[in-house]
Amino acid sequence: MTWTASSCFATLAILFLWRVEEIAEACRCYSMHPQKGFCISDVVIRAKLLGVQEVVVGNNIRIKYDVEQIKMFKGPSQDIDAIYTVPDSCGVTDLKTDGTQYIITGRLEADGTMHITLCDFLKPWEALSATQRNGVNGRYAVGCDCKITLCTSIPCSISSPEECMWTDLIIDNTIDGEQAKHSACVKWNDSCFWIRMGAAHPDP
Repeated sequence: MTWTASSCFATLAILFLWRVEEIAEACRCYSMHPQKGFCISDVVIRAKLLGVQEVVVGNNIRIKYDVEQIKMFKGPSQDIDAIYTVPDSCGVTDLKTDGTQYIITGRLEADGTMHITLCDFLKPWEALSATQRNGVNGRYAVGCDCKITLCTSIPCSISSPEECMWTDLIIDNTIDGEQAKHSACVKWNDSCFWIRMGAAHPDP
């Protein structure tokens, strides 16, 4: 087979497009109920940001947020004083350092550092409902063995008794609807079901 300049260029173009598609796929985030965001995360904290800077970690450029941890809901024994993210479309680059407090979920690396992406559950603390505050305080944990499935079109059905159907997109036309704000999926006797949680003793 004879390779020409044009065929080499075409091959490189295909490889480039495949790599772009791979990166885009890696950055694709799926709609996630706050409870699932809590359950799948290594770390869940309430914190405010003190500063932001670009740093080099190994051979990679990262954005580093210096944070003041206010409360840890899930995670390691030591406080989190910094959070890292990538400086691209998957990164979280719009958090404010104006004293705003956030609920921040993320993963814990082997070196003990916390990393976040746009796929994690991140929200100003003041924007959380009382149910969501109670959820991260421990009530979400009782349903972490359950599966929350987003209903995107009618009819919707569950495949097992350990599954809760999330219908906010159908009923409220948003993923930030009644179930996201006011309900949790809990497990009892090998079955999972939604409960509407009240505002008992939420964090101020």
